[in-house]
Amino acid sequence: MTTVPAQSSQIYRSILDVVATVEPRIADATAQELSDQRASLKLIASENYASLPTLMVMGTWLSDKYAEGTIGHRFYAGCRNIDTVEAVAAEHAEALFGADHAYVQPHSGIDANLVAYWAILSHRVESPTLKRLGAATVNDLSESDWEDLRREFNSQKVMGMSLDAGGHLTHGFRHNISGKMFSQHSYGTDPETGLIDYDGLRSAAREFKPLIIVAGYSAYPRRVNFARMREIADEVGATLFVDMAHFAGLVAGKVFTGEENPIPYAHIVASTTHKSLRGPRGGFVLATQEYASAVDKGCPMVLGGPLGHVMAAKALAFAEARTPAFQTYAAQVATNAKALAEGLMKRGVHLVTGGTDNHLVLMDVSNFGLTGRQAESALLESGVVTNRNSVPRDPNGAWYTSGVRIGTPALTTRGFTAAEFDQVADLIAEVLKSTTPAVGPKGASKAKYVIADGVAARVNARAQELLDANPLYPGLEL
Repeated sequence: MTTVPAQSSQIYRSILDVVATVEPRIADATAQELSDQRASLKLIASENYASLPTLMVMGTWLSDKYAEGTIGHRFYAGCRNIDTVEAVAAEHAEALFGADHAYVQPHSGIDANLVAYWAILSHRVESPTLKRLGAATVNDLSESDWEDLRREFNSQKVMGMSLDAGGHLTHGFRHNISGKMFSQHSYGTDPETGLIDYDGLRSAAREFKPLIIVAGYSAYPRRVNFARMREIADEVGATLFVDMAHFAGLVAGKVFTGEENPIPYAHIVASTTHKSLRGPRGGFVLATQEYASAVDKGCPMVLGGPLGHVMAAKALAFAEARTPAFQTYAAQVATNAKALAEGLMKRGVHLVTGGTDNHLVLMDVSNFGLTGRQAESALLESGVVTNRNSVPRDPNGAWYTSGVRIGTPALTTRGFTAAEFDQVADLIAEVLKSTTPAVGPKGASKAKYVIADGVAARVNARAQELLDANPLYPGLEL
């Protein structure tokens, strides 16, 4: 990371001083969070570090404005500056991804997915009630009209990747709203390779005939062939919806091109702006012209008032991602992930699919006799921040799990190279090999663990050497 100018340090010190006059515990927690992030190897695949300009613009009076509606068509007066902010963010997003249309209001990835789902429903579903009502507004609908609409929209069919195969909660998981909105069927991965079974997906789609096929993942360490996904969707008359929240930075950075780039093939794409894109926490939707007007109804269909200060930060992140420097960064993310995977495998760590060709690695820690929760906790004690994750057909379920997901976007932002990620792999392997389940009166625990004496301290010290060589926000002193 580039060195922070001295005036930025003074700005942040002054901000925290002002915050402390109201609630010093919040100022202290904010400063401590920077200290904690500086002192640990952040390997959570969904986390990153935003630039200081991106962080700074969120702390402005743009947060004070209500702006329901769309650009030039708001339900509140005095929104010209929010119009500018939203238009600039959308302009950068469309140019960055080569998309027909961008909608930058969603507050999160889940919000973006809900906007996409409801845009598809409102555009695709044959609703006799809507046809009968014509141009009627919601204020004109009777309770019987609403009852008819609920019945017509209920139990539409969606196919998404199963949670244990690497999909996301919002791809039809029963405990998520997506699994309650739709009649859902999951597709998985080949039991031998762990890769998407496209032929099996095609067969299931022919039988199930979904309205929507969801492509994308949160814990699948390989690339997706979106041309094949679109062929399957077209064959069964489905809309192809891609959730690229995890790999948006690799699309923006031109690491994923051709049939691995979802934009030319998907009808609608939803994403977050953090993770590999390195922006603020938030979401956005990209759509073809066919779906643009439906997507723009996200507020009030799903969303409340857009967050002007976060849309401004999204605009900066999209602008940063349009630079050659970001393409260099994205390429390094993928290079580092491969180095991390190879480093783990040569040290005896089992990886789902036997490696990676994106930004994340999924370790199956069961061969060490550990659950994902035990491994996650032991690594955290050793200064390595990860998150436990299910593996395909996981016997330990979604709480304890058998896997741990790790990713390279954050440490790549700090400047880590492939050689340093090989050292990170060595630290992870040392912790896993030195950890055993704790045994109590009722037998081995699925949560508690024991690390061999001195290992956590030794790994922390070695991790700190790597961190010191790649400082976070260098020059920023609080």
